[in-house]
Amino acid sequence: MKNLKLIYCIIFLSIFMGEQLQAQDWPNLNKYQNENAALGLPASGQSRIVFMGDSITEFWSVLCPEFFSGKPYVNRGISGQTTPQMLIRFRADVIALKPSVVLLLAGVNDIAENTGPSTLEMITGNIFSMVELAKANHIKVILCSVLPAFDFPWKHGLHPAENIVTLNEMIKKYADANGIMYLDYYSAMVDAQKGLKATYSEDGVHPNKAGYQVMEPLAEEAIAKILLKKQTPKKAK
Repeated sequence: MKNLKLIYCIIFLSIFMGEQLQAQDWPNLNKYQNENAALGLPASGQSRIVFMGDSITEFWSVLCPEFFSGKPYVNRGISGQTTPQMLIRFRADVIALKPSVVLLLAGVNDIAENTGPSTLEMITGNIFSMVELAKANHIKVILCSVLPAFDFPWKHGLHPAENIVTLNEMIKKYADANGIMYLDYYSAMVDAQKGLKATYSEDGVHPNKAGYQVMEPLAEEAIAKILLKKQTPKKAK
């Protein structure tokens, strides 16, 4: 519980007090600069997996470090970030790491207007630009659904539930049309009000350990499928 309180304090501080830092390094390219340099390139035959996102991704490693331990998984989530910030740092925090696969989970903070008002078209445009960058660099993409949220504790009254539903529909439509894997966390975690089930979250937005334990097998299954698809040779016609 102490860890959860600390995490939520960091989340809120990053949103409300991070503006001065962001004015100097708006996409927060410095956050993982040293880690990226120390990481180096993947070992021969290794399929590196990068998890790209915001606080929901970042704190996955904090609450469930065992999920990442001993695996070629690289967490590059940054609390409070929106899709334009992620797009700017996509080269440094994804492409330069030479992964085989990137899991992209993004968009909820845009709906929360963390960096100003955004239309759904603006959000998906940034997401799809990241997909195009990945594909141009021979990186397989898993497009993740945005998690449900009925309200934002740091910005009440935006009524995000329906926007999240629509955003996920737009992401899935694009994924289906472009042969990209779509990972549906939403359906496994939504409640009757189109919010995040109380058993999976303390604040209605960010997963707790139980929430991540729902997400983990879904992510593992998607990763296994996309790696198998990548490695399976095409049959001769």
